[in-house]
Amino acid sequence: MKTKIACAFITLGILVVVPTLRPCCQETEGIFEQPLLITSAGQNAEVQIAAVLAKRAGLNYTLSKQAAAADLESMKTLVLVLGTSLKGLGAAGLDIDKERDRVMALIAAAQKANVPLLCLHLGGEVRRGQQTDDLIAEVLPLARMLIVVKSGNNDGFFTKLCQAKNIPLIEVEKTVDAQVPLQKAFK
Repeated sequence: MKTKIACAFITLGILVVVPTLRPCCQETEGIFEQPLLITSAGQNAEVQIAAVLAKRAGLNYTLSKQAAAADLESMKTLVLVLGTSLKGLGAAGLDIDKERDRVMALIAAAQKANVPLLCLHLGGEVRRGQQTDDLIAEVLPLARMLIVVKSGNNDGFFTKLCQAKNIPLIEVEKTVDAQVPLQKAFK
């Protein structure tokens, strides 16, 4: 694994370079393969935004809002867009328990097929809440990387989860800014 240089100090004329192993500073480029399956974990609207970002990034992707294990066939990466929407759940005819079961079954199938998980949280602070946080706490430790809009991590919730499992975390200022790290994450 490549390590980026986090700090350089000049002390008494000696240059000291200190590599960092913090999750936010791990190598995050070229670690996933295409094609990718994009789905929601919580039936949020941001799953559509993720598809637009993937398209603009030139990635080979399939969007399935209610993806199941069969949708993983020939996929090399599973992308979960984290965030619970009660409106979205209702429109899909789901409740949070059914959605959780769907997501966990999908992740289990991905793990069985050696398909890595990339998580995105694009909704910022407004897409957080107890149901979302509970789902994230269960799903995120199984991910290989996370891209999050900074306002969704004001309380350090994602940072703590990522540090506990040594998961690379990329924070972006705005949703649109997620395009570049998303693109760079793929070979």
